[in-house]
Amino acid sequence: MQTAILGAGPAGLYLGYLLKRRNRDIDVRIIEQNPSDATFGFGVVFSDRALEFLEQDDHDTFAAITPHLERWQDITVVHRDDVIRIDGVGFAAIGRLHLLRILRDRARSVGLEPIYDRTISSVEDLDACDLIVGADGVNSLVRNTFKEHFGSAVSSLTNRFAWFGTAKPFGTLTQTFRETPYGHFNVHHYRYSPAMSTFIIEVDEPTFRSVGFDRMDEGQSKALCEQVFADVLDGRPLVTNRSIWRQFPKVRNEHWSCDHCVLVGDALRTAHFSIGSGTRLAMEDVIALDKALQEHGDIRDALGAYEAVRRPVVDKLVQAADASADWYECFATHMQLAPLDFVMSYITRSGRVDRERLRQVSPRFVAQYEAAHPRDAIATGVTR
Repeated sequence: MQTAILGAGPAGLYLGYLLKRRNRDIDVRIIEQNPSDATFGFGVVFSDRALEFLEQDDHDTFAAITPHLERWQDITVVHRDDVIRIDGVGFAAIGRLHLLRILRDRARSVGLEPIYDRTISSVEDLDACDLIVGADGVNSLVRNTFKEHFGSAVSSLTNRFAWFGTAKPFGTLTQTFRETPYGHFNVHHYRYSPAMSTFIIEVDEPTFRSVGFDRMDEGQSKALCEQVFADVLDGRPLVTNRSIWRQFPKVRNEHWSCDHCVLVGDALRTAHFSIGSGTRLAMEDVIALDKALQEHGDIRDALGAYEAVRRPVVDKLVQAADASADWYECFATHMQLAPLDFVMSYITRSGRVDRERLRQVSPRFVAQYEAAHPRDAIATGVTR
């Protein structure tokens, strides 16, 4: 079987590794248009147990990644200068480039060398392949070529965000919300190495326009953001890496495959960065695809089985991601709430955590909230 994988991100690299690990004689090519060490963004964040799916089936890859993860057990939310910790909601992070290097080494361990700096301009260039995998991200060539068959829909959220880094290692994943003379700002910040953190700054549409970010170059934008968050940064500068203002793209597809072509990762669907599941979803996609290819001799049967097994799981996570994104789209309005009410709204935004579940996971935060809302505690049946 000749397989072409477009894109050498986590999904493409890991699928190539899985296919060659299972059958060294299979013909697999991973083709990436960018240089091998080109990456955008800084850290990749996972929920605390997000990599457990690797431990049993692929202990070697699990063991290669986990020593490099930065971990923490709480979330910190800063609103109106109140610092509120939500206990028990753990996360882990790793530098995106570091993760890509690990996965590239895993691919090489089974004799697979990705092809970099090569642009495929037409899927027809791959006609000799039995299977074409679109692991080529939001702007997927594979999806765009067959968008009518896939039933593709791509839209954008209204908020703008810019992805920076900083040489300040934050203790937890922190959300800092700030009202300024310019408008409303939010920053998602977390360390991804002992010395570096991701610093994603988000603004609503009115703020984006009133500040004039649309008229600034990268350096001017960086300088203003350093001013707004000078205290958070402790005077450290922001680090740029194509840190331009973007609108989050919502990618959806009614169908996951077309003939012998199939989509995975962000080419298939995006999940808002606020839930930290994009990379996990991509890697779980390719695990499911590899298993389907093992179990079905006919490629089209395998692609249908991949979607049938994987889609219910993905739909639930995407629903939660969309709810989280909707909350952030209105974060300036939510900021009118008092700090504890704001944080409760924040932590329950995806609809996946109700009060009772939160009480089990984050007892100290719930106790703090209910101490300030005794009537609310009585209404939920809590007595002291």
